[in-house]
Amino acid sequence: MPTPQPRHASRTSGERFAVVDPATGEAFDEAPDQRPQELDAVVARAHEAWRGWRADPLARTSALLAAADAVEAAEAELAPLLTREQGKPLAESSAEVARTAARLRYFAELDPGRLPITDGRPVRSEVRWRSLGPVAAIVPWNFPLQLASAKFAPALAAGNTMVLKPSPFTPLATRLLGSVLAAALPEGVLTIVTGREPLGARLASHPGIRHVTFTGSVPTGRAVAQGAAASLARVTLELGGNDAAILLEDVAVERIADRLFWAAFRNCGQVCMAVKRVYAPARLYPQVVEALAQRAKSVAIGAGLDPGTQLGPVNNGPQLARVERYTAQALAVGARAVAGGHRLDRPGYFFAPTILADVPSECPVVTEEQFGPVLPVLPYRSLDEAVEAANNTGFGLGGSVWGTDLDRAEAVADRLECGTAWINHHGELSLAQPFAGIKESGVGVAGGPWGLYGNLRPFVVHRPEQGRGEA
Repeated sequence: MPTPQPRHASRTSGERFAVVDPATGEAFDEAPDQRPQELDAVVARAHEAWRGWRADPLARTSALLAAADAVEAAEAELAPLLTREQGKPLAESSAEVARTAARLRYFAELDPGRLPITDGRPVRSEVRWRSLGPVAAIVPWNFPLQLASAKFAPALAAGNTMVLKPSPFTPLATRLLGSVLAAALPEGVLTIVTGREPLGARLASHPGIRHVTFTGSVPTGRAVAQGAAASLARVTLELGGNDAAILLEDVAVERIADRLFWAAFRNCGQVCMAVKRVYAPARLYPQVVEALAQRAKSVAIGAGLDPGTQLGPVNNGPQLARVERYTAQALAVGARAVAGGHRLDRPGYFFAPTILADVPSECPVVTEEQFGPVLPVLPYRSLDEAVEAANNTGFGLGGSVWGTDLDRAEAVADRLECGTAWINHHGELSLAQPFAGIKESGVGVAGGPWGLYGNLRPFVVHRPEQGRGEA
């Protein structure tokens, strides 16, 4: 997940930092390096905007629907900029813009409703819902717009205002998105701040923030939670995963190989719920390794703006170094790179799509989240052994089971210790479903009505039945 940036003791207003194109390794633009002290004024404006934003649900719905239209209209500007700073193919950036608009529409039309309580007393009780106030979001570099909208769409629909900080590696498309949304939203409802640390730490611990939602690494997530605890703000933390895919004995390898490959390598493997380990029956192990290796060797690698590119670069230098380190450690203890296994000899942060065989199970590339274009494939002798290995991780975001007998596959999926289990596919999410992990994969729930209610607090009104308890 995103690597924490070095702390800067002090900065002056007007400073900027470079933004690098991962396809070249060269800076191509700059973004404002805002000072932590500037957050006081930003949060104060968010609090002032909250007074009007929370008051009129119909106006909120109208504004959010207009915001969705504006995002779609700006796709031609947003998608290329996202690709330039993130590295993913342009088609994937366009899909991310479309998902951003779809999420705004979904939450704009989601009504939390009211819940009557009937408990036999002569009192009419009703649960209503109120917004929290100014909230904060800290977003990583792998899906800057999609993850930003996953945080601001439910928060704004609930009547909150938001201060959002993107990763210093990918600030530009998010800033442009903020400008696009400003045409539809009242001033102060959504504010984008950019900068290096300690800006994020200050935002997470700001006393005027009532809810902090964060996606990123486990160590940074712990720091965010500690910072938010100072003001007893809520936290929602999505802290990555080490998802396993279990292939059953009856799996049709060639039939599922493309889906399995892209479940691991989409966005250059930089997906928290990507397949990061494959467990194959010993009898099918050579066939599985070869099928995945063939696809890794044939995929078109290049800059995301090139029309033929299927796989772009790793997003940044520190992440590329992490991928190189984990791969080298595995190779040093006997793993085989059946495909890839090395950085490409070209400008930019390109790493060859890598399939590792004969990997010792204790290697960091198996036990930790490598977050790059590297996939270890491990054999198993018994299904119980595979399930135990899949669950033997500190993460618990997702997992999948692949086989022809769907009932059996579902029974195996039910044994996985994770928040979401897929059968014969992996990583697909509906806007209407909850998204949450267990163990070190996070705290709280995003997505669907759960995401909306996570941005609200219950407010209970009691009144006597008619004819009782008049003053």
